[in-house]
Amino acid sequence: MGTENPGRPNFPMASSTTPFAAVPPTMSPFSSSGPVVGSEAPGFRATPSAFPQTTIPSTLSGPAGGPQTSGFRPASPASYIPSTVGPFQRFPAPQFPTTPQPSPAGAPSAGQQSFQPSAGQVSSPLIFRPQPPHMPSVPMGSPPPSNVNVPQSTSDSSFFASGPNFQPSFPPADSSYPPARATLQPPLPGYIKQSTAVSQAPPIQSPFEAQQGSYIPPAPTPSPPFPSHRGAFGQPPSVAAPYGLHSKDQFQQPGSIPPMGGIQGLLEDFSSLSVSSMPGSIEPGLDPKALPRPLDGDVEPTPLPEAYSMNCDPRYLRLTTSAIPNSQSLVSRWHLPLGAVVCPLAEAPDGEEVPVLNFVSTGIIRCRRCRTYVNPYVTFTDAGRKWRCNICSLLNDVPGEYFAHLDATGRRVDLDQRPELTKGSVEFVASTEYMVRPPMPPLYFFLIDVSISAVRSGMIEVVAQTIKSCLDDLPGFPRTQIGFITYDSSIHFYNMKSLLTRPQMMVVSDLDDVFVPLPDDILVNLSESRSVVEAFLDSFPSMFQDNMNVESAFGPALKAAFTVMNQLGGKLLIFQNTMPSLGVGRLRLRGDDLGIYGTDKEHALRIPEDLFYKQMAADLTKYQIGVNVYAFSDKYTDIASIGTLAKYTGGQVYYYPSFQSANHGEKLRNELARDLTRETAWEAVMRIRCGKGIRFTSYHGNFMLRSTDLLALPAVDCDKAYAMQLSLEETLLTSQTVYFQVALLYTASCGERRIRVHTAAAPVVADLGEMYRQADTGAIVSLFCRLAIEKTLSHKLEDARNSVQLRIVKALREYRNLYAVQHRLGGRMIYPESLMFLTLYGLALCKSTPLLGGYADVQLDERCAAGFTMMALPVKKLLKLLYPTLIRVDDYLLKPLVKADELKNIIRRLPLTTESLDSRGLYIFDDGFHFVLWFGRMLSPDIAMSLLGPDAAAELSKVTLIERDTEMSRKLMEMLKKLRESDHSYYQLSYLVRQGEQPREGFLVLTNLVEDAIGGTNGYVDWMLQIHRQVQQNA
Repeated sequence: MGTENPGRPNFPMASSTTPFAAVPPTMSPFSSSGPVVGSEAPGFRATPSAFPQTTIPSTLSGPAGGPQTSGFRPASPASYIPSTVGPFQRFPAPQFPTTPQPSPAGAPSAGQQSFQPSAGQVSSPLIFRPQPPHMPSVPMGSPPPSNVNVPQSTSDSSFFASGPNFQPSFPPADSSYPPARATLQPPLPGYIKQSTAVSQAPPIQSPFEAQQGSYIPPAPTPSPPFPSHRGAFGQPPSVAAPYGLHSKDQFQQPGSIPPMGGIQGLLEDFSSLSVSSMPGSIEPGLDPKALPRPLDGDVEPTPLPEAYSMNCDPRYLRLTTSAIPNSQSLVSRWHLPLGAVVCPLAEAPDGEEVPVLNFVSTGIIRCRRCRTYVNPYVTFTDAGRKWRCNICSLLNDVPGEYFAHLDATGRRVDLDQRPELTKGSVEFVASTEYMVRPPMPPLYFFLIDVSISAVRSGMIEVVAQTIKSCLDDLPGFPRTQIGFITYDSSIHFYNMKSLLTRPQMMVVSDLDDVFVPLPDDILVNLSESRSVVEAFLDSFPSMFQDNMNVESAFGPALKAAFTVMNQLGGKLLIFQNTMPSLGVGRLRLRGDDLGIYGTDKEHALRIPEDLFYKQMAADLTKYQIGVNVYAFSDKYTDIASIGTLAKYTGGQVYYYPSFQSANHGEKLRNELARDLTRETAWEAVMRIRCGKGIRFTSYHGNFMLRSTDLLALPAVDCDKAYAMQLSLEETLLTSQTVYFQVALLYTASCGERRIRVHTAAAPVVADLGEMYRQADTGAIVSLFCRLAIEKTLSHKLEDARNSVQLRIVKALREYRNLYAVQHRLGGRMIYPESLMFLTLYGLALCKSTPLLGGYADVQLDERCAAGFTMMALPVKKLLKLLYPTLIRVDDYLLKPLVKADELKNIIRRLPLTTESLDSRGLYIFDDGFHFVLWFGRMLSPDIAMSLLGPDAAAELSKVTLIERDTEMSRKLMEMLKKLRESDHSYYQLSYLVRQGEQPREGFLVLTNLVEDAIGGTNGYVDWMLQIHRQVQQNA
């Protein structure tokens, strides 16, 4: 099939006495740096007559010139792989006789120069190709993904190995796109680009177009059945798709036919996209329908072999690649982030629980040198009396109470009764040696803005009602503590001592020297003071309903809350509506100077202006106080400064711009309720240990780094994830396996001190290709996201976007170089199957709120709030935010009764492009944070009336979606409920928009269609071509 490396110099050509020759370069009016890949010959296929056998090469010992006809096929084997020119090609064990067979007379061998016809002989570039027997006509569409990456053979260091005979693979009929014509397609019009290795005659009017890179036969003589391709005999292109996505087991070389009969194709251990000229243009292009898209959501990393079956679930720990490089040189060629994403308290898989173990008699078994916890990868020796640490290899004594005999295979006889030796995730009950003080009770303290804007928005009423409704569900009963402070231009404390019937409010107006009156009665036990707390929450909204105060003494109020909480620690929930204007920590309006945007001073707008907030965050963390910030405002409130409190205390920022309780109250109600009731780990610290020779060097997320590798997390829960990068400490790793162990020491709400331990192992490899095969796109994108957001805090937005693109280009260029020798890559864009969505996620990241555009694209507060949020998101949640779900639902609503459980089988995700939107349809856009219901302009009026009632004709920005007494309305609301139940971390409000309603449609839908080129940003096709050009520059 011709796998000559186009990057190497051509082999010396023989004398020009051979039957065929390449046309002189001077005859070609067009040339380019490489061949056009994917252009297809006309639909006409001449059925070959009895061609002379002398025109078909059949050399088995030398370079094969193409597939053999049945007359020249070896007798005994059913198939073979043709060899190639050059010493760099490696093959599996031959499946055919190795005895050389003579070539037919007149057949040129590889490397020979062909006969040059005179100009007068070239009447037309006719190429007759045989019609492949029984070639099925198939619709075009997205090809099915390959099952798994092909592992590298241990006995062969080449990047591909022997495989079964590959038959042509076609996409299923029910593709995500409408099927194309099921007949052979004519070629794309436009100029055919010229290969640098083969010259081509000028175009001549002819009923047939010449295959790029083919020879021009003399008119009087019959053409051979297969056209030449770069000096070799190629095959006609596949009829399945003239260009598009090809997975490794179905891609055919340009100018090749799918293998027929017993002919075996060369295995390509990568996926690729063909770049070809588009209609009406000589510029290269891509078929948008063939581009890879994550329409199935986050794809879990490829499972490692059975030897690693005891690893913890990927939801707790995901490595950017499950193949750890064995040398510094290999790390330098990786170019992508090398590290992990950890979500220590992720919700356990359905039907599973992390086992809780209590080592009362023996104490927790740990390595005495590196302090690793006993885990499934430790080994026992000396008849069970010693165990070897898998991290540092030290032999440790087994305590007498933990001793068990070993069986004939060296396994403990009580292995089935020891979860810590069989499961990758366990939780140990810690003894007093793990405590510096008695375990703290769950503590919730509320700091609430009561200025005029907060009162008018309705925020106070929603907050009071939600807190009251959650009192029974707060974790830690009967130990739970609770307290309140409110503020405007002064600070209001509330005495909730259990002896009172109603709370007493105490006002402090001296903001320069704040003191706490009755400190012992501000923070109370909820079970003892329940009636007083409920009385306060009932009267709280009416207390300030006539408040006209516009000031905010947020800084002094924060210091007062710290004074109340620093004895115990806990969770501080801040409800902020007005920019701090009085006392310490007051802020000023920033960002109104447009001249600063796009300069080196721009990043200063995204970091705290006043060091007060970062210092307060450090003090809060020291005393085990975690902060969650709820920000409400339609004006600038400097989220960059206030959000710092959440960033360094392990908390998160909830942002509700232009909050009005009538419209947004349900979202606040649900998200606050989850924050109050979800299981929380208090006064926690986390460390991740890894094997000898590697170490984690940088950490990214919302936390405070207490030492070089100890993360301080005053309050952590299942919705928080942390990323980290690792590096090699040694030039060369000698071990075959590297182990990782995450340990989270925390206080449970029940009052126990516990240690949650997640252990995983990964192989050490010397092959860069294996690192790519075992790569995890989700973990890589999570690290990319955190690194890019951090870069915006010290550089321009453009620099952050460019850094993402540059690393993707470097990685794909390095990967391309791996295969440039073995395979003819031509104009193809190749990438590992494990990273097929990386470029799309990179584009989506550059279009995300923290990185998008400049001043005019995103408000400063919204950009900063999104940055704080994305820094803490787990992998699945982040990927859904970057590439949201788009589904069409009008067909579903019109169907007869369908059970909600069958939604997955009915609804398919659509590509995020305007081409997916039909004006006759109803669509739901879901990014995990809100729903947008898009009503097509030509949607059936019956559907609109059933869902909206009399509001169907009104402007949808003023319509609220409620359940109506119709079957369609009930089905739609049930569907939205099911979508919300799939992830409770945030609540999606429903926004309605009709096609053509501007600017509402623009900012709610169109700007979120990341595959389209909107507002000066690249579309998916342009982004891929840009990446491809940069990859090829130095490939």
